[in-house]
Amino acid sequence: MKIGYIGLGRMGKNMVLRLLEQGIEVVAFNRSPDPVKEVVAKGVIGAENIENLVSKLDEPRIIWLMLPAGEVTDEYIEKLLPLLSPGDLIIDGANSFYKDTLRRNSLITSKGIHFMDIGVSGGPRGAREGACLMIGGGEEDFQKIEELARAASAPHSYQHLGAIGAGHFAKMVHNGIEYGMMEAIGEGLAILKGSDYRYDFVKLLDLYNHGSVVESRLIGWAMEAFKEDADLSDTSPIIGSGGAGKEKVKAEGDWTLQLALEMGISAPALQGAVDVRHNSSKDSEESANGFRNKVISAMRGQFGQHAVKK
Repeated sequence: MKIGYIGLGRMGKNMVLRLLEQGIEVVAFNRSPDPVKEVVAKGVIGAENIENLVSKLDEPRIIWLMLPAGEVTDEYIEKLLPLLSPGDLIIDGANSFYKDTLRRNSLITSKGIHFMDIGVSGGPRGAREGACLMIGGGEEDFQKIEELARAASAPHSYQHLGAIGAGHFAKMVHNGIEYGMMEAIGEGLAILKGSDYRYDFVKLLDLYNHGSVVESRLIGWAMEAFKEDADLSDTSPIIGSGGAGKEKVKAEGDWTLQLALEMGISAPALQGAVDVRHNSSKDSEESANGFRNKVISAMRGQFGQHAVKK
């Protein structure tokens, strides 16, 4: 199988290397050339520009976009469309808002080109070792890309969830759930830290992660953060977002909350988690809330390399 791949950031570069090792031939392009050189050294076919990438693929082409959600993804879709042929397939692997996915689908399919959305979970490590893929699109298109999905994912970690937009909608809600779970862990550890007892958090979190009801990857990542920095002294109490600036809250939690309110669903856990992130710059490092925020930020650093450092 041979695909085109555009976007070699933290996630994209690791996924391309994963695909290569799983026997998928990849033609890759990135806006800056150095990541292309890195993957070419491992056996990936490099492309100088998107025209060059398209020319190196046989019809029907499959091209995976792993770009920042929003304007950049729109920009590259607009650049690709005149270069593609009816029957070709574009995959959007970004954390795109599902309504944007539906809008793009109308544009793309009007040209006779196919479109799928894949929500990707697992962070850069998951992209390298096998991610969790939430897939939306037509059944026939899914059959075309199932080999690709299997190669990119961990065992039993991909599902075709429904029509176009279903993958990005599921990923959006996944991230909303993630917000609430991380907030609960941060609050719990802040309460433990403020008690009369002096807990070794590495020891306690390791215990939590062996047979308890709250056993989870997030607990494991919190434990790893405390192993690396027992006081989280190098982590800012500002809960940032992936590459977006220290005070900007990552969009998926806000999107999920907005939709919950539109649907008449009360979501107090998510509301609280979103509010904490929006207001995290107001919490001092020395306060209990600052420590809570540091725990959340440190977990984000473990799975997504998102932590804001001082």
